[in-house]
Amino acid sequence: MPWRRIIIVLAVILPLIGVLAYGFRRDPRYIPSPLLGRLAPPFAVTLFDGRKISLDDLRGKVVFLNFWASWCPPCRAEARDLEAAWQKLKDKDVVFLGIDLQDTEEAALAFLREFSITYPNGRDASGKIAIDYGVWGIPETFFIDPDGRITYKHVGTLGSAIITAKLDEAGRRIVSAKEGKGSYQSIR
Repeated sequence: MPWRRIIIVLAVILPLIGVLAYGFRRDPRYIPSPLLGRLAPPFAVTLFDGRKISLDDLRGKVVFLNFWASWCPPCRAEARDLEAAWQKLKDKDVVFLGIDLQDTEEAALAFLREFSITYPNGRDASGKIAIDYGVWGIPETFFIDPDGRITYKHVGTLGSAIITAKLDEAGRRIVSAKEGKGSYQSIR
């Protein structure tokens, strides 16, 4: 009889401990993006050089869309790698576009000068673009195929190997099965 009680108690407690352990190892803010494989939300942004650009303007090209802020340590860590990747790929059918958020224009421009960023960048002052994309940590990057579909999302810093591989997949219209995650800073 006492063994029966022990087995019943263990049958209830062990699954509960398993569920708690699973929950504690997950980031509570992380929600998988429902955008993978779907058309990217449309937007228009004014670039820091005064030009306006919309996602529709980029149709037919592979788009590397990176959300960042000057105060974000992981954004600073990846800035030179992103510029180097842009320099290697800018003559192909690829567009890099940076979207600064939760920042001042002065701080953002200082960041672009400090890291000699030459690819187009604009400021999402209202946060609407970031909200439409479900951005929850920065840097956060979306890879968009020539048809305008999101093929991959990565929260956190990116290495050049991931950038090259995911841009190639986007060019071939291959949607990744899951998102990537590296070092990131929660948005405030």
